[in-house]
Parts: sequence; C-alpha cells; structure tokens
Amino acid sequence: MPKERFPSGRARRHDAPPSVLRRAAIGGIALAVLLAVAGLVAYVTRTQSPAPASTAPAPTSSSALPSPAITPHDEPAVASPPRTTDPIVFAKAATKVLWTYDTRSSSQTGHLAGLMRWMTGEKRYADWKSVTDQVPTPVLWSRMRDNGQHAGATVGEGHFPQAFKTALAQDPGAITEAYVYAVTVTGKQSIAWKGSGAGAESRSTTLAVQCRPRQNCALVGVLPNVAP
Repeated sequence: MPKERFPSGRARRHDAPPSVLRRAAIGGIALAVLLAVAGLVAYVTRTQSPAPASTAPAPTSSSALPSPAITPHDEPAVASPPRTTDPIVFAKAATKVLWTYDTRSSSQTGHLAGLMRWMTGEKRYADWKSVTDQVPTPVLWSRMRDNGQHAGATVGEGHFPQAFKTALAQDPGAITEAYVYAVTVTGKQSIAWKGSGAGAESRSTTLAVQCRPRQNCALVGVLPNVAP
C-alpha cells in the first residue's frame, strides 16, 4: 500500500532581497518577520482587527488562542516545550515536534493539543494557523492511521538567518517591540508505515520564536519561506 503523505510545508527558497523576509499572509493572519535597512528586526501582527495601541498584549496566558476540540481520550501527544530563554535551542526543539507524529497512538486533535502548549500566549503575535497547516487534516490523519504511518525527526543545526543578524546589528533595539526571533533549522524527517515501508528526507524550516526577557521562549509560528 502506498504511503499517505501530508504536505511537508517545506518552503521554496526565499526570493526577496537578502535584507528582507517577505511578509506572508496565511488565513487572514499576517506572520511577518521583516528585516529591513530601516532596522525593523521582528514585527508580527494581524492584518485584521489589530489590537488598540493602548492595549498591552497578555504575556503569559495561552487562553486567547483557539483550542482544538478534544475529547477526554485525546490527551496531548506532543512533548512539552523546553524551559529555555535561548531562541535557537527552543526552535530546534519545536522543529523536532513539528516533524514528529504517530498516527497509531494519537489522534489528530490530541496532536494539536500538544502543539498548542508550545505557542505564545500573546494573541497579537501568535499565528496558530501556520502551525496547524503543518498537521494533516482529520480525514488524512485517519487514512494515515489505517496505514500505521508515523514519523520521527533528527534535528541538525539551527541559526539566525544572515539577513536577521544584519538587521539586528544595524538596530539592536528594534527587537524589543515583540522579542520575536527568526531561526532557521535543518534536519531530517524519517517516515514509516505498514509493510516495512519507510522513507526519509532532508528538511529545513524557519520559525518565529518569541523570547521575552526573563520568560521562557514560545512559538509564534512557521514562516512559509525558508530564510538562509
């Protein structure tokens, strides 16, 4: 039986100028990490219903994010996020859970519930849809479960994209608006299914990670393009 594969979400290499990470609008939410000569290092916001300027984002609670509709049997099936203030360490750990799943032992909603724990609680910045886009739909998950499909990941290295480092050096203070960092991670995903079927592929992704001072890092979203 051929394996059921869900879209890997791998992005094409970024085709914008080196000093800019192209803005991406996904499902009505704009996840932007704009790296410009003007010095805007990391800025993430919504395109619709922006928060009033006088309203400060809630820094800790994740209750503002939509929660997956889970049943008592759908326990979160993803490892807990690490307690770290290092955006590269966090991004590597987040990449591993994004590339890992096991349809044999977990439901799609349970998997989403696990990923939710990695998200920033600041609704103004969280792009939950860019994360759910990495997960198979309920129908596809069911088909993959029938086929016993599961995947593991080996993470190689993580780094700040060169454009991000350049813009940060030009204006170190610009990041203090949201404390969102762009981190590119490379590695390999291995997939197996019934009948001794297996496959592996090298992958790369760029994540937006929020690491406010004296707070553990949290996931903001997945950029649609890989930044070198």
